[in-house]
Amino acid sequence: MNTAPPASTLVSILVPAYDAERHLEATLSSVLEQMGPRHALIVIDDGSRDGTAEVVERMARAWPALSVTLIRQANQGLAVTRNRLLEAATGDYILFLDADDLLLPGTLAALEDVIARHRPDAIACDFNDWHPQNMRRTRRVERGYPADVLLTDREAILRTFFMDRQCYAWANVLRREIYARQPAPLYPPGRTFEDITTTPQLIADCASLVRLARPCFDYRQHPGSMKRGLSHKWCTDFAQAVLHIHRHFGNLPISDALRLHIDAATIHFYNVILKRTYEMPWREGRAARADVEDLLRQNLFHDLGQVLDAMQGEVLDSHDRRADRRAATQVRKLLDGNLAFVIGKLAARKIKVWQRRAAA
Repeated sequence: MNTAPPASTLVSILVPAYDAERHLEATLSSVLEQMGPRHALIVIDDGSRDGTAEVVERMARAWPALSVTLIRQANQGLAVTRNRLLEAATGDYILFLDADDLLLPGTLAALEDVIARHRPDAIACDFNDWHPQNMRRTRRVERGYPADVLLTDREAILRTFFMDRQCYAWANVLRREIYARQPAPLYPPGRTFEDITTTPQLIADCASLVRLARPCFDYRQHPGSMKRGLSHKWCTDFAQAVLHIHRHFGNLPISDALRLHIDAATIHFYNVILKRTYEMPWREGRAARADVEDLLRQNLFHDLGQVLDAMQGEVLDSHDRRADRRAATQVRKLLDGNLAFVIGKLAARKIKVWQRRAAA
């Protein structure tokens, strides 16, 4: 099934889907209900074992005037699927959407308006951290950029990006040309956290950015998913993705101030990884922790102590100094093996896992 795209596509909406039957109809409806002649929807069924492809075909028949393409492939993983979606896209701009999230009403029209007025390389989107099982926990995530202002200072764009740390593939709508300029394959096959590896690289290649200061997506949080996929490999894949950021920006002519902001973002990422190692069986967690700590020290442009001091002081252009200070304090304690802190965090996180399982 392949409906030809319009002659001039402004936005390609790209949806990677694997065993997504449960949520996919709602996701595609949220897109199709606001599509017009300058939009094209492309879905790749990555070897699903359920009715994912049938959902796409049924939705395409229900909206015959719109451009909907379904591509089927043997299961190859998310990174390969994202690369193939980009190859199939024809739009001037690329909008990724996960198969269980929602594109909020009016988003495509708002994007068209921003593009018509500014034609930026990137559009940074606010979104909802969406807890459909417990809506009281749903919150809006606002990007740190000023609203509806065309930014052309690359270092300022990147400083805010690393303060925000929103590396999701869908959190930024980019010109297709930005993707096309990157070495192939863009998303690293066989690796998880492919967006953490790739999104900073893409933003670094953007000469202009506008923030769309309205929630554009409902980013679905699944109850009981906190420990899903947690393993030694999960920890080191995450750490390797962050290491790619360091290597990429190490080859760019950027200021020392920006390097310090990248280091601070690295500490935030590693704080997450190190805490997760304590949820694993003791021996596996200890081995993962040793590997992660070694990668952390390779991953910084500055001395670790200097970065932690900066996060606990007034050096950074921070949007949330409390969060910076908390992350720096926690990493110090984790690396020092502070037993009371480790036991407290371990107990707190195990309680959260139990609560999520109970809610599932």
